[in-house]
Amino acid sequence: MLKSRDTWAVLGLPFDVVDLNRSVTLIEEAIEQNTHCFLSTPNLNFAIAAQSDTEFFNSVVESDLSVADGMPLVWVAKLLDLQITERVAGSTLFDQLSNKPRKNKIKVFFFGGQKGIAEQAHRQLNTTSLGMLSCGFYDPGFVSIDQMSSTKIINQINEANPDFILVALGAKKGQQWIQNNRQQLTAPVISHLGAVINFVAGNVLRAPSSWQHLGLEWLWRIKQEPTLWKRYFFDGLTFTYILLTKVLPLSVYDRVLQRYSFINKSYTLSRANNLKNHIELSGTFKHPKLKQAKIFLSNILDTHGSNIMMDFSEVMYIDAAFIGTLLLFQNELKKKGKSLFLINLPKRIKRIMILNMVQSRFKIK
Repeated sequence: MLKSRDTWAVLGLPFDVVDLNRSVTLIEEAIEQNTHCFLSTPNLNFAIAAQSDTEFFNSVVESDLSVADGMPLVWVAKLLDLQITERVAGSTLFDQLSNKPRKNKIKVFFFGGQKGIAEQAHRQLNTTSLGMLSCGFYDPGFVSIDQMSSTKIINQINEANPDFILVALGAKKGQQWIQNNRQQLTAPVISHLGAVINFVAGNVLRAPSSWQHLGLEWLWRIKQEPTLWKRYFFDGLTFTYILLTKVLPLSVYDRVLQRYSFINKSYTLSRANNLKNHIELSGTFKHPKLKQAKIFLSNILDTHGSNIMMDFSEVMYIDAAFIGTLLLFQNELKKKGKSLFLINLPKRIKRIMILNMVQSRFKIK
């Protein structure tokens, strides 16, 4: 997985470099091959909330596919010259899958939503969809994560034999429910797509495409759901603060660094002679020259069984693509019960990590 994914860190979260068509293909392949795909669709609210909620952050890092569902994220990526150039909205992705005629329709299970909405979405999808059919729905009501994770409920979902479980519980609760139950659920694809269930049910209309392209879908949603105004107001304030204190300084700092000769130097990774768990790095780590680094780190995962110490003393520069790779590598180590420690970070590298909003995500010595 580490070798095959091309990820970039944006506002502290890893995002896959995929467009809408590629995302559709990956979902279809997961269903056809019956391989698990936890799809996360972070938007600005998601990214802001993840800053103070470690479990929420982990749910994105532990996803199999993470797409940028928010124009502010794309704007930030463009400002920083990252390769996240297209918004992949969860609702658009679902529509693409639903509107594509296919002989074997994708079986969807709706879990959550406001009272009666899951059943409404179930009936509406089976009336209108060319490529999907709803095989069931369940509204757990306002209960705890544990209560909606009972064996009875999980069995009911699995017995419906869905290909795609659409969760609508509120982003934090939905991601946590998925994290708690993804190992017991047999559906290949699972994703929290809170707004989608309302769009499918027809009780909320999605913004016109022109509003979406201009990044004004939030304004349309406030018109449809007035209670959302507080969320968007405070997200806007926080986003302004992040722009002024992190994004714009990073943009300037990175442009300054690009003028130095070291920026185009190659890199090396190697194991220290006497310390097998000690990795020494040197040079410049930047896209698109990270293929060998990913292979090296993947081999470490396959062959090494202890905590990893990564020595940055000779590193001159890292970009958001390498930071995304490090986040995924650390997560793979975590699955094995191991930790990643970053040691001897030069001031330049520390500053890059701080401005990329990831310094607190690593154990730094």
